[in-house]
Amino acid sequence: MAAITDKQALALWEDFHKGLMRGIEVDESLSRREIERMRAKLEADPVQWIKFFFPAYAKYDFAPFHTRAIRRIVANPEWYEVLSWSRELAKSTVAMFCIMYLALTEQKRFVALASATIDSAKRLLAPFRVNFESNPRIRQFYGRQPVPGQWTDSEFSCRCGAKFIALGAGSAPRGMRNEAIRPDVLYFDDYDTDEDCRNPVTLDKKWDWAEQALYPTRSISEPTLVLWCGNIIAKDCCIVRAGRLANSWDVVNIRGKDGKSSWPQKNTEEQIDRILSKISVKAQQGEYFNNPVAEGKIFKNLPFGKVPPLSKFRFLIGYGDPAYSDSRRKGSSTKALVLVGKLKGVYYVIKAFLARETNATFIGWYFDMGDFVAGKANVYWYMENNKLQDPFFEQVFKPLLREECKRRHRQLYIKGDGRKKTDKATRIEANLEPVDRNCAWVFNEEEKDNPMMQELINQFKLFELTLPYPADGPDAVEGGLTLIDSKTAELEPVETISYRELNEQNPWRM
Repeated sequence: MAAITDKQALALWEDFHKGLMRGIEVDESLSRREIERMRAKLEADPVQWIKFFFPAYAKYDFAPFHTRAIRRIVANPEWYEVLSWSRELAKSTVAMFCIMYLALTEQKRFVALASATIDSAKRLLAPFRVNFESNPRIRQFYGRQPVPGQWTDSEFSCRCGAKFIALGAGSAPRGMRNEAIRPDVLYFDDYDTDEDCRNPVTLDKKWDWAEQALYPTRSISEPTLVLWCGNIIAKDCCIVRAGRLANSWDVVNIRGKDGKSSWPQKNTEEQIDRILSKISVKAQQGEYFNNPVAEGKIFKNLPFGKVPPLSKFRFLIGYGDPAYSDSRRKGSSTKALVLVGKLKGVYYVIKAFLARETNATFIGWYFDMGDFVAGKANVYWYMENNKLQDPFFEQVFKPLLREECKRRHRQLYIKGDGRKKTDKATRIEANLEPVDRNCAWVFNEEEKDNPMMQELINQFKLFELTLPYPADGPDAVEGGLTLIDSKTAELEPVETISYRELNEQNPWRM
């Protein structure tokens, strides 16, 4: 079977959506006067206008961020907006709603839609054209829109007076006009690509085209809407550059800061969990959280291997990195407890607890880790406790520790690590990157399938100095390894010798 072409795929897509339009009910009993009255009422509220004219698209109730964006875009004739909404949050669809509202109410007259390629631009322009052609409610309230002879997949004019044109990056847009009107909507969508963002020269060329070729086609004296839709797919991309210029840069992730779905009317927690479980953390952050992170930029090896019997270690360190939040919510901070040791010059990361958990569970991890060791080695238990954390350590964790000791019928002592620490990110890189570079550590291969050990590896893989992803696990490992070296120095003090003794033992002294 021959491969389907882009043109055939677009035709199939248009047929599907025309069928969708045929399913929209129309009240044929409305008189012209009733239509005019109803139209004026709808146009006064763009959100209700959208719900009425696009029931096939707007089948889920809008989230608050949708309605805020709609009102912001249509209320400001001269406006620069960037929508960096996660996948599945309908940024392109909402952009279409706003632009069609502005066109049909004759507030905007010339829409230039730019995308990475002309084929991509045509695909994005297709739902506009399908709705102007086939949406029965638009036809009833605004009349037939297609202008014969000016109706193609890349350029068309409507009877409402608006013109639409599709452009690929690098096209020649100079001199574009709709009669005497210059473009008054510059709409960029799917403009960035991963490949382009990896090449600074290509990225600069695309930005220069948007800034120096397309943007100046607008009128200086007439208000213009500049609208960008796209995720933050790289630290430097056209969306980021546009965002810095925007009147409003709206960044919305699949989950909000509270760890819950940003659009629960459409995307349930269970559905989000199912989707995210099938892709890597790197992909999750880039596609659904506007957080492009690169794997292996600092920690490139992270070797797994066999850990010697615990009885071989002179001592082990159990190091905990607490967090102020007392919650399992997805938006809360992670807590970490790692068990580390050193034998014959090699550090071993033996076991890790790492999750968003309550303070009581965090304290319980120390006892669970003690059960894992089962007396096979001596363990020094520590918890990070700088000056700011000390009240929390004294007032929250110590009482919880006493309660847990009582509940488990045994004693466990945790010492607060009150050392003054330097910047978290640079400290982790400076102290742990050489260890990884020289493969001087081993992660326990028997824990490889443990989700908490997997999260620890993810935090190392996605570690950058800007800390785009949690680094509480690496922070705990750094604390543990530092204390191993400190404790080893205490147990094996350096021998000193006087200058006189040195000379007496030196047969080559003068």
